[in-house]
Amino acid sequence: MANRPTPLDPDGTRLPIKIDTATNGEFAPIALPPSIQAAVREAHGAATANARRLGVQRRAFLTSACGAATTLLALNQAHAASGSTGGRFDLPEVAALDTQVAQAALAKREFIFDVQGHHVNPTGAWVGKLRPDQRPLKSLPNAACDPPGAEGEVLGYLRCFNADNFVKDVFLDSDTDMMVLSFVPAAYDRQPLTLEEAVATKALVKALDGTDRLLLHCPVNPNVPDGLAPMEAAASAHRIAAWKTYTQYGPQGPASGFWLDDEAHGIPFVEKARSLGVPMIAVHKGIPFAKEGYQYSTCADVGRVARRYPDVTFLIYHAGYDPDVTEGPYNPDNTGGIDVLVRSLADNGIKPGGNVYAELGSTWRFLMLRDPTQAAHAIGKLLLAVGRTGCSGARTASGTAAPRTRSRLSAPSRFPRSCGQGTATPS
Repeated sequence: MANRPTPLDPDGTRLPIKIDTATNGEFAPIALPPSIQAAVREAHGAATANARRLGVQRRAFLTSACGAATTLLALNQAHAASGSTGGRFDLPEVAALDTQVAQAALAKREFIFDVQGHHVNPTGAWVGKLRPDQRPLKSLPNAACDPPGAEGEVLGYLRCFNADNFVKDVFLDSDTDMMVLSFVPAAYDRQPLTLEEAVATKALVKALDGTDRLLLHCPVNPNVPDGLAPMEAAASAHRIAAWKTYTQYGPQGPASGFWLDDEAHGIPFVEKARSLGVPMIAVHKGIPFAKEGYQYSTCADVGRVARRYPDVTFLIYHAGYDPDVTEGPYNPDNTGGIDVLVRSLADNGIKPGGNVYAELGSTWRFLMLRDPTQAAHAIGKLLLAVGRTGCSGARTASGTAAPRTRSRLSAPSRFPRSCGQGTATPS
């Protein structure tokens, strides 16, 4: 007799809104502050009491709009009790027991577009090119998924980052509406995910509900022999949303990177993108691979190339952030970090709302852990400079598959999302 699947959380032990610790796949989760721990306790207690008052099972209550309202009200109460000041969730107390009131407060949608996600093919040709001692992605928290692989299978953990887990985590277990599947810096014959494999993942997502919720980058290495060759085939055979490049990447390491406006590599790349009718370039800037060749991580070239090509849109991942630079108010004399991007745009007359977008990605998480004031400075400078800034990576961050996140509510909500689901990025 076939085993029947067990109901998810049959005893109602999970809250409908994820307020416990989490990870974006690049960082270990941080401990919850006392006020949030108190909110979790309060929410569980209130859920039990409210379910009894309504005469329903605890799980049925928690999966309702009233369950979501109860959780948010518990957060309000815990923060107030701890002396916190500032915002609160705007919904009436009666929403915890009245379905219609809860639905009216919470049944609103917001569009969530994650601008950069990754996964790998754990059995692709790239695996055979690894050194015997290489264990890519092994240090990431998601590498400990269950089951990790057969005993003695040293690379079996890579299945944690495959297409199935990617689709499950992003499009089934989170509120993400759309995502861009991107690529990592690597030679074309060593890509952990080929464009053809990405196309297959796109088809898998479309099979869920018939919509094109997954957009595709095409990786481009302009500074390698025939580096632009994949572009024409990609544009003709696939619906490419943008071209993804890493200016720090080069055939001889970071010191052999390139500038977006150099005549040997950058300009031919931009011209090719225009001629193919996909004038959208996503470029990794900041978070350098190594101090050698660091200059190619900076954004000094962004304003210059944006001024030269006003009909091309440039999406700057990580906004040129340098972990060795302390973010503060704008300093035009800084030689690293987000200040270089701001100065480059200002010097070249790129106004807010122009053809440059800035994205912080998992940088936001790093900055918040390091110093929330730095995070505020980074966002503030980018908003003033480009008027468009997005955060992606709360669910999927560069170099990692998506983490497990909260399930969709039975009633779509409008409570604040974590930075990582920005809507200010180009579609």
